[in-house]
Amino acid sequence: MINKKISFNIPYCGDEELLNIKKIKLQNHYSGSGNAFFSKKCTDWLTKNIKCKDTLLVHSCTAALEMCAILLNIKHGDEIIMPSYTFVSTANAFVLRGGKPVFVDIDPKTLNIETKDIEKFITKKTKAIVVVHYAGISCDMDLVMKIAKKHRLFVIEDAAQAILSKYKGKQLGSIGDLAALSFHETKNIHCGEGGALLINNKKFIKRARIIRDKGTNRDDFNKNLVKKYEWKDIGSSYCLSEINAAFLYAQLNKALHITKKRIQIWNNYHKYFKKLEIEGKIARPFVPKYTKHNAHTYWITTEIKHRNKIISYLKNKNINALFHYIPLHSSPFNKNGIKQKIDLRLTELKSKSIIRMPLYIGLKKTEIALITNLIKKFFKN
Repeated sequence: MINKKISFNIPYCGDEELLNIKKIKLQNHYSGSGNAFFSKKCTDWLTKNIKCKDTLLVHSCTAALEMCAILLNIKHGDEIIMPSYTFVSTANAFVLRGGKPVFVDIDPKTLNIETKDIEKFITKKTKAIVVVHYAGISCDMDLVMKIAKKHRLFVIEDAAQAILSKYKGKQLGSIGDLAALSFHETKNIHCGEGGALLINNKKFIKRARIIRDKGTNRDDFNKNLVKKYEWKDIGSSYCLSEINAAFLYAQLNKALHITKKRIQIWNNYHKYFKKLEIEGKIARPFVPKYTKHNAHTYWITTEIKHRNKIISYLKNKNINALFHYIPLHSSPFNKNGIKQKIDLRLTELKSKSIIRMPLYIGLKKTEIALITNLIKKFFKN
C-alpha cells in the first residue's frame, strides 16, 4: 500500500484570495452586483483577455446556460443540437424552457461533438447548436460557425472547462453568439462556485443584464441611468456574490501561471503514457493542431473490461482516478421523456472506457510517474 493519498483534485488557493476577501470589509458591500469593486475587476479581466463583447458574472455555469436559453427565447418544441457526452446542465438549461436536446455522437479522439455530423440533425425546429469544448480542447469552430450561418442558427459555446484555451489563436468563448464559463472548484480557475456569461452578439447585451437581475433594470439604476428600477422581463437571481468575485479576481491574476503549471503536469502524463499507447493498451488524448488547450483534464481510454479494474486498482493504492459523464441520452430522465432514436455508439464506448487522472497544482512529477508505472504494472499482470 502507498501511504500518501493522491486526490483527484485539490482546488488551488493562495494568500491573495483570502486577502481580497478581507478587503471587502472596507467597501462594506458583499452581495452580487456587476458594479461592485471585485465584480467589475473580474468582468473587465474576462472581457479584455477573452476578447468578448461583454461579460456577466453569474453564480454558476449552469446559470449562464439558463440565461442563454432565455435570451434565445427557447420555447416548447424548439430543438437544440448538442453532444450527449456532457454535464447535465448543458441540456437542462434548455429543457427548462421547453426545448428538446438533439444529441449528436462524439469524435472518439477529442470527445467533442462530431462536427461533420451536425448538419444531419438540423430540422425546421432547430434553434441553436451547443458545442462543449471537452477538457479545454476546442471543437472545429470554423465548421460549426459555417453550418450555423448557412441555417441561421445561434451558436453557444459551453466553455465550462476551457478558460484560456484557444482555437486558431482565438480564445474559446469569443467565437459563438454566447458562451458559458465555470468557476466551480473543479475547474482550473475557481471561486468555489461561480460562472460567467460571455456575449459576442451585441443584440443580447442589454437584455442579458435585465435577466441576470431578476428581470429588472437595476443595472441601469445602479449606474444612475434611471430614477427607479422596474420589472421589465423574465429573469432570476443569477449574480455572483462579491465575496466569490474577490476570491476569483486573485485567481484570474494568476491564471497564466496556473495554466502553465497544469500544462507541465499534462505533458508529463502524455510522455509517460506514450509507450502504453504504442503497445495498444490505451489511447491518449488527441489535441488537433488548431487548438491550444489549458490542461483541464488528462484522461486515457482503454478496453471497457479494464476500466473499472484499473480505477479500483489505483484506489487500493490510495490514488483517486475517476470515470466521467454518464451520457445524457442513456439517463433515466431522457429515456422517460426525450425520445430520440439514434446510434451514439462512440459516446457509449468512450464513456465506459475513460479514466481521468489526478491533476492539480502541486502534483509532483514523482507522483505522476508512480501513477503511470502502476498502470503499466496492471497491464503486465
